[in-house]
Amino acid sequence: MTFLDMKQGDVTGDGIMDKVYLVGRKHDETNIFADHITLIIQDGASNQISTIHLQNNTGYNAKLFLGDFSKDNIFDILVSIDSGGSGGYGIFYIYSFRHNIPRKLFDFEKYNADYIFKVNYEDYYTVSVGSLSLDLLFTLDISYKGDDYLSQLYNENGKLKQPVQGQVLSASALYPIVANQKSTGYDLLVFQRIIGISNSDTLGYVENLLTWNGTQFISTRLTTAIQGTKLISLY
Repeated sequence: MTFLDMKQGDVTGDGIMDKVYLVGRKHDETNIFADHITLIIQDGASNQISTIHLQNNTGYNAKLFLGDFSKDNIFDILVSIDSGGSGGYGIFYIYSFRHNIPRKLFDFEKYNADYIFKVNYEDYYTVSVGSLSLDLLFTLDISYKGDDYLSQLYNENGKLKQPVQGQVLSASALYPIVANQKSTGYDLLVFQRIIGISNSDTLGYVENLLTWNGTQFISTRLTTAIQGTKLISLY
């Protein structure tokens, strides 16, 4: 097994620095790919070793971040792994290890199951991004896409030739963020890519700000972001 990352901080809550390791098996020492990725915590007071086996434990660029997500003034452990592949999704877990008891605060698979969207092309060069369970609807303007793209999908009068659907992909990035300057803890900013007629056709991103409410992460601000176009194209 190879050390992939290491961080130090008090994750048990006893005021003594602990060591947190991410280890995995590399087939080539120069490669960024690893499997059997495992989280290991060494208690600073007793040197006792605890091991957490990750359900999804294979990927690239495995790394650690220590920060207080659960607002208890004790560091939590964020594990991030890139899946690789064309989808570009990420593997993310957050664990609390308060009093040497592992507790999973965030699981990317549960997140992806909770935040599902339908993407439909609409008449007059727009795309709707909606979630029935979240009671949210966003409308994206794709008129900037150009004639070659739009003529595949729309008649000259702006009506769709036939129903077309896109997709919101699984979470691709997750960033610790200080959204409240008065707080010593972190929130999470999660990105999901919105695609159109192909995986390379990025229409924008769903950006979801998550905050710990005492028992779980809840969405406190969910928006869509689109890529900018050349200003001169409007004139």
